[in-house]
Amino acid sequence: MSSAIVTHALSKDYGSGRGLFDLDLEVVEGEVFGFLGPNGAGKTTTIRLLMGLIHASAGTASIFGLDCDRDSVAVKREVGYLPGELPQFGGMRGSEVVAYLGGMRGTINHPRIKELAERFQLDLGRRFREYSRGNKQKLGLVLAFMHDPRLLILDEPTSGLDPLNQQTFHQLVGEVKSTGATVFLSSHVLSEVEETCSRVGIVRDGRLVSDISMEKVHEMRFHEVVVEFAGDVPEEAVRAAPGVEDVVVDGHRLTCKVRGGFDAFLAAIRGSNVLDMVSREPSLESIFLTYYRT
Repeated sequence: MSSAIVTHALSKDYGSGRGLFDLDLEVVEGEVFGFLGPNGAGKTTTIRLLMGLIHASAGTASIFGLDCDRDSVAVKREVGYLPGELPQFGGMRGSEVVAYLGGMRGTINHPRIKELAERFQLDLGRRFREYSRGNKQKLGLVLAFMHDPRLLILDEPTSGLDPLNQQTFHQLVGEVKSTGATVFLSSHVLSEVEETCSRVGIVRDGRLVSDISMEKVHEMRFHEVVVEFAGDVPEEAVRAAPGVEDVVVDGHRLTCKVRGGFDAFLAAIRGSNVLDMVSREPSLESIFLTYYRT
């Protein structure tokens, strides 16, 4: 299978340890690849290098065999790109933004644009400055998907979207994948990556620390659980339960981390009088700090 994206020792050094360093990465055609990392880890820098928007300090990057720096114009013809922040289109209406950028490409697929706008419930007749943050993100997604590109490069694509539109995005990714398109998306939302990706790269402090399957991502996930008991806390049983870590007891309150399923944890507290229980998924930053604890 041929490669959509290849980088060799790709670096962008901003000084003081900031930037991207020695990135070796390959994304094959037809793959949905998630580029994960905390904010400031180097995800956007990588994407801007791939799009030829900034110049590398060292190393190379190519898309479909085209050099991302030297052949940046040709690269842009192959890519549907959603930046982390859209340009400010001011008083232009959504339809005018679509027509302007579509005209630059040379083709405007009106049925596809109409379909995407309807699916995202986006009114293209409104002016850009009147759009909410979520509607600006929807417009960015329409611009990225509207010409059915071979490769989509999306920087935090669901930022600002409500849950319904997030699901619409996930459906679109599945649809373009089924046609053979490649998707490279950055995110710091673990559930988003689990929903859409087949493989992920994890970047931390500007360096790729893991290139792993979704099975490994599932192993990384945990929940923070707080339980309030009416009587005695079954501390020993909880500590002995598989997948339960960092147990802390304060009076009748127990806090812990639960990895994987909840069956073992629930079995450990069965028979106890539970007044309240809260479970929440921590941020991806917290998961990284736990997983890559030094």
